[in-house]
Amino acid sequence: MQSEPVASRSAEPRDSRESRNGSPQLDTVSLAIIEQLQQDGRRPYAAIGKAVGLSEAAVRQRVQKLLDQGVMQIVAVTDPLTVGFRRQAMVGVTVEGDLDPVAEALTAMSEVEYVVMTAGSFDILAEIVCEDDDHLLDVINKRIRALPGVRSTESFVYLKLKKQTYMWGTR
Repeated sequence: MQSEPVASRSAEPRDSRESRNGSPQLDTVSLAIIEQLQQDGRRPYAAIGKAVGLSEAAVRQRVQKLLDQGVMQIVAVTDPLTVGFRRQAMVGVTVEGDLDPVAEALTAMSEVEYVVMTAGSFDILAEIVCEDDDHLLDVINKRIRALPGVRSTESFVYLKLKKQTYMWGTR
């Protein structure tokens, strides 16, 4: 087995540095590691290392740093229908005043999978996964609409999920 050449620490490319807004700017190697894991989150570090030109240990360190920085997560993505959740919806929320308290309250709800502050017709979009229509009604009517600052909601019930992917790469 051939050993890989070991570069000195000072010659190693920096894997990230902070941008002006405080988020990490990633080098091309870190971006390539992310793309490898988006294709297969269980891909061995040795295989990733071969693809990106690093040792297994270096890939392991980079992945841990990306996880620690919150750049990525490695998770199992399920089809909600197969695990007992029969109703999904996107809920548009219009808020009076500060968006942050409403967004934080939505984020804390176990049924809410996705929260984004938006510009346009809605201030916040929240994706909700529920067991059935009664559960969805309870979440929207008794919990979301009851939040201080919520002026109105509009629900978009999913009839069929045609595409769900996390493969946008690192464009």
